Amino acid sequence: MSVREDSGAYLKPVSSEVPVAAGKPKRIIIVEHEALFAEVWRTLLLTRYGPAITVEIYQDPLKALEVIGPDVSLLMVDLELPLFGGRKMFELAKERGVAPRRMVILSTRDANDLHLLFPDGCCLAVINKHEPNQQNAFLMILDSIVKRH
Repeated sequence: MSVREDSGAYLKPVSSEVPVAAGKPKRIIIVEHEALFAEVWRTLLLTRYGPAITVEIYQDPLKALEVIGPDVSLLMVDLELPLFGGRKMFELAKERGVAPRRMVILSTRDANDLHLLFPDGCCLAVINKHEPNQQNAFLMILDSIVKRH
């Protein structure tokens, strides 16, 4: 996978005046096997929210499970993870105390297929990684999470 400036299909960091909640930074964990994609998300999130968040990236789901707990403000999970897949990661994260409303499933699959796998209310959101409109909607969701106290 490569990031192409002309494609519009990948997130680009944009400075934003998003008001954020004071206090302890929100802990965001990204479990994504594509390192470049995870770095794009990290850059975007840190540019948008600055010191209001911390971002941890794990390509190995087993390493991520070692640090996942109820203190996670947002868990972004790649559905196509190696070893046991994002669906299993979702279930294991719930067992470790992460509320489903704090989990987002990322995938290259069609949004309709994702909604069949993860019906409304099952998690915070399902996002096709390559659809700009879905990414923009997800940023609105993130703004809401980061603004909360």
